[in-house]
Amino acid sequence: MAETPSTMIPLGTKAPDFKLLDTRSNRIVSLQELKSAKATVVMFICNHCPYVKHIRSKLIETAKNYQVKGVSFIAISSNDVTTYPEDGPEKMRAEAEKNAFPFPYLYDETQQAAKAYQAACTPDLYIFDAQLACVYRGRFDDSTPGNNNPVTGKDFTESLDNLLANKSIHPQQKPSIGCNIKWKKTVEANLK
Repeated sequence: MAETPSTMIPLGTKAPDFKLLDTRSNRIVSLQELKSAKATVVMFICNHCPYVKHIRSKLIETAKNYQVKGVSFIAISSNDVTTYPEDGPEKMRAEAEKNAFPFPYLYDETQQAAKAYQAACTPDLYIFDAQLACVYRGRFDDSTPGNNNPVTGKDFTESLDNLLANKSIHPQQKPSIGCNIKWKKTVEANLK
């Protein structure tokens, strides 16, 4: 499996709005509807990636722990379902139900949300403050499949804790590592 790092958008970048299908409710929802007045987490994940599967249970636990503190969590899958049908909306809904996701699981069919956030891998995690300015982007923690480090969420939760306590968040952040987003082939590429 190829490891791809996060792009690491500049801190302070405003969260781009989106309107995407929530595979759980079958409604189109927007960032403006889902954001929190305290902190908003946007996570690019998918069903099949071993890096996402590796942190999934701890990520769900973390979401539950911080949602009660007023943090909004939003998961988005942007993979090309032509080449990765297991990441399609019906299977996303099944995955969310099977694992009791406590957050919406949105389908980015056009991949415009992933492009707007400069998402590069799954998982790719972003924390935005009350004004939707990026205060954290990067890894959940230092655990990856096969390195035997425990999944703790330390990097991610320390940043959330500091944001909620109005403390500064360390600007030296480490990129997430995961599977690359499965981009659609463009019409131009197909013509070559």
